[in-house]
Amino acid sequence: MIRRNTIQCALVHEAVNKLRCHATADQIYDEVVKEHPNISRGTVYRNLQRLCELGDIRKREIPGGADRFDHLCSDHYHARCVKCGRVFDVDMEYIADMEKSIRDTHGFVFTGHDIVFKGICSECKSNP
Repeated sequence: MIRRNTIQCALVHEAVNKLRCHATADQIYDEVVKEHPNISRGTVYRNLQRLCELGDIRKREIPGGADRFDHLCSDHYHARCVKCGRVFDVDMEYIADMEKSIRDTHGFVFTGHDIVFKGICSECKSNP
């Protein structure tokens, strides 16, 4: 794949790195459009997909919520607050061979795993 760095792609990548909050595509668009009001939502979405394909960012599928985009590309776990919906990194070692513990694979060839813990974040706990 030929890697062309477009201004729009750089703007989207910069927004993901600036936000550092496991932002949704809409949140990233809102961040980019503050400085560049003429950029389209479709351009932002296409560049998010491109950055994922290039390995510059990672898309995290969050059960019960919108996909999030992570500036950290290393394997790690997440927690989602059940009150506010924000997503946080979990400070624990990634278990690389967890798939080997599965007894009945139902014919699957496993290629990895994502775990999202759920709970109540400290901010929501403090403000009931």
